Amino acid sequence: MPGIARSPEQYPSPLHGEYRVSVKIRLRRTGRKKQPTYRIVIADSRSPRDGKFIEVVGQYAPRLGELALNLKGDRVNYWLDNGAQPTDTVRSLLRKAGVLKTRHETRLGRKLTATAIPLGESSEEATA
Repeated sequence: MPGIARSPEQYPSPLHGEYRVSVKIRLRRTGRKKQPTYRIVIADSRSPRDGKFIEVVGQYAPRLGELALNLKGDRVNYWLDNGAQPTDTVRSLLRKAGVLKTRHETRLGRKLTATAIPLGESSEEATA
């Protein structure tokens, strides 16, 4: 009913399973002017970029070069297992850190390592 104020109890609650809240893994800007640093946070998709978040899972300082990325890999995997969707930028950072590759390997149940088979053994198996 338009024009009538509703109490908070009348709104659907995400805790009671009435609707699903989309959770994102995204960057939250910190740092000074012209010197950005970012926190990699777990946040509700409806909250603003620098607004409320659930958990900090890492830091990214683009000006530091090789030491730019610091992640809690176990917590990132926990949230990815529970359906959190990384943004495009965070997905590329996770790829650079190797989190997505190890996740892919564990999901397949095997390590994707390149091992060379000596020619002598392969020719013996072919003749047998």
